[in-house]
Amino acid sequence: MRAIGYFREPSYGGRTPAEQNKAFLEFCAREGHDGTGTFVDSAATGGEAPGFRQLLLFVRDGLTPLQGESRTNPSPHGERSSSGILVVVQDVGAFGGVLRDASRRYFQLAGLGASVVALEGERDIAEDILAAWRAQEGGHAGDRVRIAMRRKAVKGEVLGRPPYGYKVGSQRRLEVIPEEAVVVRYIYRLYLNEDLGIRLIARRLNQEDLKTRRGGNWSMVSIRDILRNRVYLGTYSRFGVKVPGSHTALVSADDFRAAQDRLSARRTSHAPRVASQFLLSGIVQCGYCGNKLIGVSRKQAWQRRSGERVSNSYRYYQCESRTNQSVCSYHTRRAADLETQVCMQLAEMFASGAGFADDPDAAEVRSGEQVDRERLHARMKSIDRRLDGYIDAASKGRITKERMEKLSVTAAADRLAIEDVIELTDRRLSRYGDRHQRRDARNRDLVDLLAAWEETPFAARHAGLREAITRVTVTDDDNITIALRA
Repeated sequence: MRAIGYFREPSYGGRTPAEQNKAFLEFCAREGHDGTGTFVDSAATGGEAPGFRQLLLFVRDGLTPLQGESRTNPSPHGERSSSGILVVVQDVGAFGGVLRDASRRYFQLAGLGASVVALEGERDIAEDILAAWRAQEGGHAGDRVRIAMRRKAVKGEVLGRPPYGYKVGSQRRLEVIPEEAVVVRYIYRLYLNEDLGIRLIARRLNQEDLKTRRGGNWSMVSIRDILRNRVYLGTYSRFGVKVPGSHTALVSADDFRAAQDRLSARRTSHAPRVASQFLLSGIVQCGYCGNKLIGVSRKQAWQRRSGERVSNSYRYYQCESRTNQSVCSYHTRRAADLETQVCMQLAEMFASGAGFADDPDAAEVRSGEQVDRERLHARMKSIDRRLDGYIDAASKGRITKERMEKLSVTAAADRLAIEDVIELTDRRLSRYGDRHQRRDARNRDLVDLLAAWEETPFAARHAGLREAITRVTVTDDDNITIALRA
């Protein structure tokens, strides 16, 4: 297996970079790994880690999965193909002096499919993270806030937005909203007594013009959330605290249990679900209702006349209004066909001389870019809080270490995608002068991306399309309309 060393300078763990490198080479010789190279960061850079960023790019380029294969591997010690990469560190602290940064970087590597091991001993890095987290407990203001909020939860006081069917009443307890309570009971009756599925329930409510609290259409997700929520039994749950009988129940215990049994029975496979990546996520929309098309993966298996069992996987884009709200129609396009068509049409547009229009005044452009950057940084902070929550929950035994790893890998991958967009934006802005130069540079960026399309990692392709396209409108006659970003 290819092994990569990641070290910190001027020294770490009592070892200089040269000593760390020597220990890394000895480790590779002892374990039979191919020492491919090393990356180094300076402790003086604070939260910045350019060496780690380069390491991520190397791992991502060296771990390009087959179509349909997940990039995530929640178990850092799990076996992967022989093309995998092993990242060798002194210990988890090598990823940064701040535990949050170190944890995030570990899970980003795990999310790319790399295995991470310590130089000495059979250490479980995830367990080391939990141990370090437990050791620093009580040292954050956030811990004191959570303790105060748990005290409120124990009393049954509502924290945050009340669920559909209830409002915050006197003494901050949940009180019934009669007109919403009728809809909740109606959903359970349709599900249990009329044997309607979640999609058909959403369609029934939308057809009868029953709106959500925000005045929108019902979706499969909102129906499933109501059927899953124990709050309708009269139990308030928050921060790991459950307070039975804290408010008026809307469904009986028997009906709730029957709903859970039916929901569980509908899952025919208990294998972990692997997220599939779609290039046009977020920019492709239905030409009939204006809602977005979402990527859908399906696997079908059947038996031939010879008795042979065969299976195949299908990836396509489908109107979200139909999928989640049971309105509109099945406007479906195969993912590979639509993505190829978008790339070909973009190439034709730019080959014919068309391209991005001149940007407005440079100062106005930079102001807009700054707003976007602030929004992206706010999203990264939100993801960091999610990671904190997962590790904290595992350290307190509220979730398993395996569950923590799975959730953290997903969150770290989300953050890495945002980091990619920020890096592309910064690199592009550094080349822009006046609006004509900016236009020419954007044109070159997209043409270069399309020319090197097959060799470009998925994240860079996805980010490049998001930077170039505002939306792709799709209709059933195989026509598409591409709107370029201003």
